[in-house]
Amino acid sequence: MTILVAERVSRNFGGIRAIDDLSFALKEGEIVALIGPNGAGKTTLVNLLTGVLRPSSGHIRFEGQDVTAQRPFEAARRGLARTFQIVQPFPKMTVLENVAAAALFGGKQESVAAAMAMAREQLEFTGLTQFSERSAAALTLAGRKRLELAKSMAMNPKVLMLDEVNAGLNGSEIDGALRLIRQIADRGVTILVIEHLMKVVLSLAQRVLVLHHGQLIAEGSANEIVRNPRVIEAYLGEKFARRFTAEAAHG
Repeated sequence: MTILVAERVSRNFGGIRAIDDLSFALKEGEIVALIGPNGAGKTTLVNLLTGVLRPSSGHIRFEGQDVTAQRPFEAARRGLARTFQIVQPFPKMTVLENVAAAALFGGKQESVAAAMAMAREQLEFTGLTQFSERSAAALTLAGRKRLELAKSMAMNPKVLMLDEVNAGLNGSEIDGALRLIRQIADRGVTILVIEHLMKVVLSLAQRVLVLHHGQLIAEGSANEIVRNPRVIEAYLGEKFARRFTAEAAHG
């Protein structure tokens, strides 16, 4: 069943069209990777889907409802959650308090006590319980990335958008993050993951969307995408795309 739809969405910044007549849909429970070169419009798209920005044209529908004009807190309370590429927890608050704030203001918890209970549950889920009373600023980068996931899960998401959640992590930390993302998907959460690491895309995504200059240039399985000439050209340039295609044709 389709849960989130973008219909001919565009976003202009002055004379620059960051998102250009983009349409796609997400189905309940799937993991979809959103890839593309730097500046392709990936984070802008997530900002449009979560109400941080409003489309210049087009429509966004969530569970059949037009949410094009929603504000971020409305998106969060509907079940559209996201992490941020640059991780910035509240540094003077504890890890537990950071997650409780997300549960209280974004997750529709009716009391501080309920928010704290939800926060403890998500810290256990993400493996951060032992750090619950520490300052969020004291966490390692990998810990702060997990904190972002805990905050997002405390909001009871139906769709979770992960913006470069593996950036800056080492191999073992990435493996741990992938396990956690799969566990989130196993709970029925639809996941849209912005990712540069093809290892992650190939091992995680059931479907891949490719953005280039704000346009959707390809869509398909990970194996199909890595062999798509338009995708290769977008990443490597026309000259290397021709060489790659010729070499592939000759085995």
